[in-house]
Amino acid sequence: MASRPLNDDEVLSEMNKMVAFIKQEALEKAREIKVKADEEFAIEKAKLVKQEQQAIDAQYEKKRKSAEVAQKIAHSTLTNKSRLKLLQQREEHLQDLFGTARDSIDALAKDEGRYVQFLEGVIVQGFLSLLEPEVTVHAREKDVDQAQRAADAAAKQYNEISGRTVKPTVEGSLSNDIAGGVKLVSGNLRITLDNTLDERLRLLEDRMLPEIRADLFGPNPNRKFYT
Repeated sequence: MASRPLNDDEVLSEMNKMVAFIKQEALEKAREIKVKADEEFAIEKAKLVKQEQQAIDAQYEKKRKSAEVAQKIAHSTLTNKSRLKLLQQREEHLQDLFGTARDSIDALAKDEGRYVQFLEGVIVQGFLSLLEPEVTVHAREKDVDQAQRAADAAAKQYNEISGRTVKPTVEGSLSNDIAGGVKLVSGNLRITLDNTLDERLRLLEDRMLPEIRADLFGPNPNRKFYT
């Protein structure tokens, strides 16, 4: 049976069906595009949010570390200032102590009886150390008479102790600005013994300083060994 051509109503009906199909396809395609766009937007949004969060976290961490460093620096500065102040106070205390010792030796030099006895003792020590037949005793210019008496007495003691004789020569060659005491020089000028009060006090300070520090302030926790 031969097909007949479509009439106008049938053509219109077919066209409407085609239009409806195309429209439906377009709507479904549009929905697919929208869903995909929404997914991509959500992914991009999440990525941006994560990046911003990371940036904020990094900035916060940087500020936190900077604050910690600043706090440590401030603490270290304060600690160092406190330590320096304590060390300064300790040093002042030690200098006061040594100043008192200096006053004591100044008082000794002004007490003629005790001073001559002191000179005699250190000169005897010098004679016994040098064991020389001739020794020059250098004293302050103002102490020459006292040093001579002490040297003569020391020579007698030296003879009694060692059985040797010594000829002391006293010279007022030391400055009157020092605290006192004497220097002994061997006859051949090779050996000098410094028995001035100033030198004895200096040696005492050097040798006793660690012990004095420990007695006054306790052991230093930063030192494992002590002299």
